[in-house]
Amino acid sequence: MRFRLKQLVKMIVQHVFLPFLYFIFSRAKLNEKCVIFADAHHNEIPFSMVKMREKVSEIDELEIHDMYFDFQKNGIVALILWLFKFMKLYAKARYVFICDNFLPVSSCKKRKGTTVVQLWHSGGLLKKAGYDTDDAVPDMYNGNVFKNYDLLTVSAPCCVPVFESSFRQPAGVVKALGISRSDTYFDEKYNKTCREEFYAVYPQAKGKKIVLWAPTFRGNASEPVLVGEDEIDSTFCELQGCFLVKKLHPHFENKNADRVTCSIPSERLLPVADLLITDYSSIVFDYLTYKKPFVLFAPDFEDYQKNHGFYVDYETAYPTTVAKTKQQLADAVRFELLHRDVKELEECYVYHMTYCDGNATERILSEIGLKNG
Repeated sequence: MRFRLKQLVKMIVQHVFLPFLYFIFSRAKLNEKCVIFADAHHNEIPFSMVKMREKVSEIDELEIHDMYFDFQKNGIVALILWLFKFMKLYAKARYVFICDNFLPVSSCKKRKGTTVVQLWHSGGLLKKAGYDTDDAVPDMYNGNVFKNYDLLTVSAPCCVPVFESSFRQPAGVVKALGISRSDTYFDEKYNKTCREEFYAVYPQAKGKKIVLWAPTFRGNASEPVLVGEDEIDSTFCELQGCFLVKKLHPHFENKNADRVTCSIPSERLLPVADLLITDYSSIVFDYLTYKKPFVLFAPDFEDYQKNHGFYVDYETAYPTTVAKTKQQLADAVRFELLHRDVKELEECYVYHMTYCDGNATERILSEIGLKNG
């Protein structure tokens, strides 16, 4: 009942309150210099926007507005005031950058002079998403939550038809230009700093194989569920020479603030890890940038396949071992650390992350005509 009520409130906000604000504020002249970076899941700039924000800030005479507000962590009064401020800017902005689901952008009929760029926060093909699933967008929810996009960037050509379907985008909006966030992984200074920071926090990990467990969540963002932790714990009590780092999905961490988990952001753990263990998380594609082995650990695979689904054959599509039990997990870790062929990892990366080559941000800016001069 609480979930349905929340969805009803969201629909009222989308179809009445926000369109009214936009209508009022859009009477003003379009501001050709106004650029907005916005997100509804963080109170500060998310990693997926950092590289783009840096590049845009180098362009002369732009007025950049940072609008980051975690809808889950802030009160209703603060949210209403923030929405008022955002819609006032949005109504006259030239460019708007987002990287996740962001209801305010899709709430109204956008004026033609505003360009909305959905950078998205992940690449590759794995679990179904958006309107291709039964749980991402509730059936009772009316209105397209992905409306008003002028450009949605994806990591590779294989992703284009899938994102057109899952985001209900017309032909030409989804383009394989690469994921802006991936450019960071090609910066050796960044990678070096990440390693130094990690060992400063975990000096006891030196000389060991670093294994990162980074599962996604089950359920929804409001009520996330974690699966597989008991098997992970018992496995690494027995494996010698490995140092286990747990990094849970932000939705789960937000609902369990007192839980002990690694404080280092997941993107800063990828350069350090020797092996990634995940289940259905797209973090695996970011990690593949480093051409290092991974294990897919999915103790609830049958249920997840039935209730959520995949775009690929989960058990055969990737160069890895799929484990469903504790014993399979231990065997998979040993095999992947010792025997995985790097060429197989490279081929997988090329297919799923074709245009994540360190130059994605520049391609995206060129596509929308946003550059100096």
